[in-house]
Amino acid sequence: MNDLRIRSAAPADAAAVLAFWQVAAEGTSISDDEAGVVGLVARDPEALLLAERDGVLVGSVIAGFDGWRCHLYRLAVHPEVRRQGVARALLEAAEERFLAVGGRRGDAMVLVANERAQHAWRASGYLPEERWRRWTKRLR
Repeated sequence: MNDLRIRSAAPADAAAVLAFWQVAAEGTSISDDEAGVVGLVARDPEALLLAERDGVLVGSVIAGFDGWRCHLYRLAVHPEVRRQGVARALLEAAEERFLAVGGRRGDAMVLVANERAQHAWRASGYLPEERWRRWTKRLR
């Protein structure tokens, strides 16, 4: 894991992120276009976290904070490097970001049918809240 670098995305990363999500992410989002990614980065330059190994994109997560709640979206790890700690490193970076801005709990949108993702979230300490269909974890 020493060779894993996590950084915030820049507008110039939009096309690469979209191509990466086509390979690594489950499902699509209404915002899966260059305008959506560029808009996210413009509004919150630290929200889209990318994991790279030797300059190659291997993971992503959106760690959005609206001033009230901490939301996690688009946790994705390239299929060839899954189960190597990339998701955990991304979530730790997201949680550090949330704590730095005063966040108290992270919540994640997780597809109900994506059992692999549910396992990853649970392994990182997130638990399902069935009444909301979100997964949450207290940060403090």
